[in-house]
Amino acid sequence: MKVRDMALAALANVIWGFTYVAYPIALESFTASQMAVLRFVLAALPVVFVARPAPWRTILAVGATLLTGQFLLLFFALAAGLPPGLASVTTQMHAFFAVLIAAVVLREYPTRRQGVGLVVAFTGLVLIGLTVGVDLPPLALVLAMCAAMSWATGSILLRTTPRGVAMGPLMVWCSLVPPIPAYAASLLLDNDASLIGAVQHASVGSLLAIVFLGTLATTLAFGIWGHLMQRYPSAAVAPFALLSPCTGVVAVALIFGERFGPLRAAGMACILAGLVVVVLPWPQIAARAAALWRRDPACPPPST
Repeated sequence: MKVRDMALAALANVIWGFTYVAYPIALESFTASQMAVLRFVLAALPVVFVARPAPWRTILAVGATLLTGQFLLLFFALAAGLPPGLASVTTQMHAFFAVLIAAVVLREYPTRRQGVGLVVAFTGLVLIGLTVGVDLPPLALVLAMCAAMSWATGSILLRTTPRGVAMGPLMVWCSLVPPIPAYAASLLLDNDASLIGAVQHASVGSLLAIVFLGTLATTLAFGIWGHLMQRYPSAAVAPFALLSPCTGVVAVALIFGERFGPLRAAGMACILAGLVVVVLPWPQIAARAAALWRRDPACPPPST
């Protein structure tokens, strides 16, 4: 990957890391269904200024998986008791699901180096998960895993869209999909399904959290993610999502006072080590080191 694209991938996932601070703040004033409705209504507002970038079948498929399934399930998981710190870990399972789906559906297999990096990073996720309390409701965990699978499926669908499709406009149009099922869920499950009343009584913090989720975390971050998924193999892009739990853990610690010990720090180190293994172009680095050594034989030869 180009350095610029690596930076964009990192930016998108740092933004997503901060969503785990925004979610509990928004849930102070809104139910899970209401939060989904408001987030994607806000994200879809520019649709009046943006031409439809893809066929309706693409918009509906991506909107139903990448946005509706992922976030509605995640919001219900949080409402069911999934801690925000753990949410930042469990949702990143989509990186592994995406590689698996790509291997089965697209015959796009990870290289040995990418496989090693994913294993190292997955070890880090396990270590971070072990630091969370044992009072996690099973339903919350199941919902979180389903959300991760939905995200992975949507990522693969983005991977198969034509390269000429602009991802920013596509995310705007796909944001038209979630409000309908989310509002239907609100009517069925919420004691008071009045969105207007919820907005009127919402705190400033909750409203700002919805704005952040609907703009930076949806249109911008998913636009970047979709652009990269079009240009590179899933196994090269998906591991960047592992930056999200690191950002989420640190952000939750700073804002909500959550503390983590050596085990969680070791998990974060494993995740970063896995990213180093996967992302850095080791063959090119070795070739450049060898070329430098040939120019200056006094330098020690590169290790093989």
